[in-house]
Amino acid sequence: MSVKRIGVLTGGGDCPGLNAVIRAVAKTAINDHGWEVIGIEDGFLGIIRNRMHPLSMGDASNILTQGGTILGTSNKADPANFMVGIDEDGKPVFDDVTPRCIEHISARELDVIVCIGGDGTMSGASHLISTGIRCIGVPKTIDNDLMHTEVTFGFHTAVQIATEALDRIHTTASSHHRVMLVEMMGRNAGWLTLYAGAASGADVILIPEIPYDVDVVCDYCKTRSKRGKAFTIIAVAEGAKPIGGEVVIDQIIADSPDPIRLGGVSNVLARQIETNTRLECRATVLGHVQRGGTPCAHDRVLATQFGYHATELIAAEEFNRMVVMQDAKLANVPITDVADQQRTVEMDDPLIRACRAIGVSFGVSGL
Repeated sequence: MSVKRIGVLTGGGDCPGLNAVIRAVAKTAINDHGWEVIGIEDGFLGIIRNRMHPLSMGDASNILTQGGTILGTSNKADPANFMVGIDEDGKPVFDDVTPRCIEHISARELDVIVCIGGDGTMSGASHLISTGIRCIGVPKTIDNDLMHTEVTFGFHTAVQIATEALDRIHTTASSHHRVMLVEMMGRNAGWLTLYAGAASGADVILIPEIPYDVDVVCDYCKTRSKRGKAFTIIAVAEGAKPIGGEVVIDQIIADSPDPIRLGGVSNVLARQIETNTRLECRATVLGHVQRGGTPCAHDRVLATQFGYHATELIAAEEFNRMVVMQDAKLANVPITDVADQQRTVEMDDPLIRACRAIGVSFGVSGL
């Protein structure tokens, strides 16, 4: 069956570049193929609740530089595990609402759905694929943690934002002779912290893949102080944890399929370092500022390439694939190969080796 109408959704957390993908998909679909494009509102929630609307050329114009997503998004709407109510004890009740999704997709006569998002979105798409719904994936996340792709759009913008924050913290640390900790997002992957830490010249980089020894971190700060380095900059990922310890949890979101929200490890570390070294410490949690604002040039170009390639996959009837970048070239892999997985930093990553060579500490002896 030839394609006549496609759906587009953005799922999970927002990030710079989403609108650039929507623009590329919609304009290519309309200009090159004559397809009708339907915007699905708020990720999979739009399918669950049948909230969709046509996207015209005008809708897709002048949004390249705009942050966020014109379609809205949600990181709580999983068709296979959707909250449908509250029980007598006040606890959320979840149910599989996939049949409802299939009904809405059929009623809208959507031939394929372009799912723009991270690992959660790809897992949702994989579930739809198992029911016979055709999908195309476009990898998005500031965490850069999707399998089989070297880079996701949104990552470089987040690195730039975090680097600028670290640069600004640097001058305050120098002026007040403090140990300054800057906490970044990334969940269980340290790509954002590693790249921003390297770009800003952070003295210590703590990532989830390398559990830290707080004594090693304290000794490093004291050694710098004795050598006349009156301040220390520590870039720390929200998922960083001590050797034999656990991550710091900020809150539990009961109605979310992924309920654990990390955050606060920088504040814990600041108190420990200050107690053990008598050096004045301050912690800054960047939080959602890393997701906001206009995408950088790199992400605008990457998002445009990904969006165009997604429509080409549809035209070639290569369904249920995700666009990826491998060896600096556009390619594609089965969405099912990406779902429920996470790409983390390897111990022998070239950037870790480079940072070690210039004296950066990763919070453990010998590294």
